Amino acid sequence: MNFIERLCLIAFLITGISISASAQKVVAPDVLLTVGGEVEHPMKLTRADLDKFARQTIRAKDHDGKEYTFEGVTVLEILQKAGLKFGDALRGKALATYLLVEAADGYQAVYALPEFDPPANDRMILLADRQDGAAFPAAAGLLKMIVPGDKTHARWVRQVKSLTIVRAPKAGQ
Repeated sequence: MNFIERLCLIAFLITGISISASAQKVVAPDVLLTVGGEVEHPMKLTRADLDKFARQTIRAKDHDGKEYTFEGVTVLEILQKAGLKFGDALRGKALATYLLVEAADGYQAVYALPEFDPPANDRMILLADRQDGAAFPAAAGLLKMIVPGDKTHARWVRQVKSLTIVRAPKAGQ
């Protein structure tokens, strides 16, 4: 085998390895949502993981003033799976923590934990993946926070990529 043939063989093998590695990336499940911060069980959730949660639907008016049916998973259930406690356990130091929601475009919003607690609040905050039976348009991303009862939609975060539990610093620190 001459020098040119050897180079061609090496190039062929490298290309084959590249294609093989790319194919493996496509097959691997993509993480849609990370849950971290001050939680017992940090999580990286794929579509399959989210599909294991109980599905809920709510009707709410979006920022355009029209009412839609949103479908997804309650944020409460995700936070409980991460190890957060609600009900009687949501007191003392636990009340000095909050949820920071981050979007793929850098947008952020904050929620107090009692907003998710059924004994403290009657509304259900949803991490939705469907609107009127269809996936969200690409610009909205795969996941969207639906916060019924908010008079503005500033905390209806679209393109949600992470939920992080943060402990507020003590005053003066």
